[in-house]
Amino acid sequence: MTSDAYTFPVAISRLTEGETSREPQIERAIRWLLERSGRSVIVVTPQKRFDSESLKQLAARPGVTHLSWRGLSLGSLSGHRVLYAWPDREHLNKLWDIDADALVVVEWDQRETAEWIEDANPVQLFQGYAVDPQPVAEPADRQEPLPNGVGGILEYVTTMSAGYSSGLKWNEIDKLKADMMNRPDRWVSITVDQVRAKCRELGMRPDDIDTVTELLQRRKEGRRFNVQGSYRKFQFN
Repeated sequence: MTSDAYTFPVAISRLTEGETSREPQIERAIRWLLERSGRSVIVVTPQKRFDSESLKQLAARPGVTHLSWRGLSLGSLSGHRVLYAWPDREHLNKLWDIDADALVVVEWDQRETAEWIEDANPVQLFQGYAVDPQPVAEPADRQEPLPNGVGGILEYVTTMSAGYSSGLKWNEIDKLKADMMNRPDRWVSITVDQVRAKCRELGMRPDDIDTVTELLQRRKEGRRFNVQGSYRKFQFN
């Protein structure tokens, strides 16, 4: 079963209440992944050394590749079945553009995975049961349009970022910086939480959402930006 954010099967193995060891959690992830059809398996861990015996056994199987975060090229995950162990929010954000045959995440800290679960809508694996992806429904409480043209700006930024595999380019970021400085009246009533919610509603990449909201947070703290000369006087219409 695919999620609404990925075109291939996606799951996350989570600790079940009362579990005192992470081995059953890891074993659930392994079983789920091996039951999916696809090409060879890649195991990704934060470091080359780790303690899980079941994960060590999987990584030692013929044809299984073990990678760590250091020097990881996300393109190498495409076309494979991937077990991604214990990622933080930053590493989860980078998984949006991979084209895997299947992906299972082993959760370490639910605070790091909460937003990804909401957006990716994966199968959630617990001891003895699984929670299927939630049906996609039209939100009943869609965000109110952001005033002063900010909603349109965010729609433009989302469209531009979607056109690049690496996300927002420097010139689009400079346009945002310049507008925030040249039109402070436009942004003064807009909160960082409003911008984050709107960007998520538009389907912007998580890394790009962080970029946009961090810019606004910095401006609200009174900080100024360095902008390339050609964009210093730029304002969105």
